[in-house]
Amino acid sequence: MSASPGPAGPSSAELARYLEQRGELSKPWMLQMLRLTKLKEAKDAMDPSEYVAKLAEAHADLMRLGAFWKGREQEVFSGRCTPPELIEPLPGSADDR
Repeated sequence: MSASPGPAGPSSAELARYLEQRGELSKPWMLQMLRLTKLKEAKDAMDPSEYVAKLAEAHADLMRLGAFWKGREQEVFSGRCTPPELIEPLPGSADDR
């Protein structure tokens, strides 16, 4: 008797909508998550060697991010962001130095 797989997770469209609503589409690690979700959806329509090449490319890009999370652990891993104590004015605004 084979076990059926659990829930597959959100579709790429649902994930993109969620990230957009939260304002997280500019975060590179979230874009990587969306990229991998889209790749997973396209897997069955792709040649296996093309899939492996795209997966290796995505992995290499993710590794280039390095330790992007250092100093941002709360934001990255918990979804809670603490604003900095000093808020800089918008460049060109009246408050800009």
